[in-house]
Amino acid sequence: MMGRLRDVSLLSTLRRAAGTSYATLGAIRDRWNAYEKIEARGIALLSAWLSPEQRSQFEKYRRFDVVGSDSGKRYRICYGTSTNVYEMDGRDRVVLGWCFRPVGALVPGDVMLAQKIALETNERVTLMVAQPFPSSLPPRAGFGPAG
Repeated sequence: MMGRLRDVSLLSTLRRAAGTSYATLGAIRDRWNAYEKIEARGIALLSAWLSPEQRSQFEKYRRFDVVGSDSGKRYRICYGTSTNVYEMDGRDRVVLGWCFRPVGALVPGDVMLAQKIALETNERVTLMVAQPFPSSLPPRAGFGPAG
């Protein structure tokens, strides 16, 4: 009798665990699908704000260049939400990385659009709040969803 009770108890415990695991995986899938939709909307909004040349760069390399409003320097904004802005020299080499982003949990497209607008409209103030970082690596490219 005791052995059967243990079997039933173990069986019901395993069934509950399987049900919980299935529900958890379903919730993860649902959250991922929702995030993909939000991310796609962010990329669509960013794309609408890019010039034809910037859009071409973004479609090909997942990055684009902007010109600072005050200095005329060129910055490369790569796909991502942090440490993704690079000051470039005339030979297409990284001079320095700049880390700045809007507050909040935003998808990459929204962050990149804010970075673009900030540099193109008020570069001086943007760089006052940005954190510089040295970068000997080439700017990131090829990251993020294609298309």
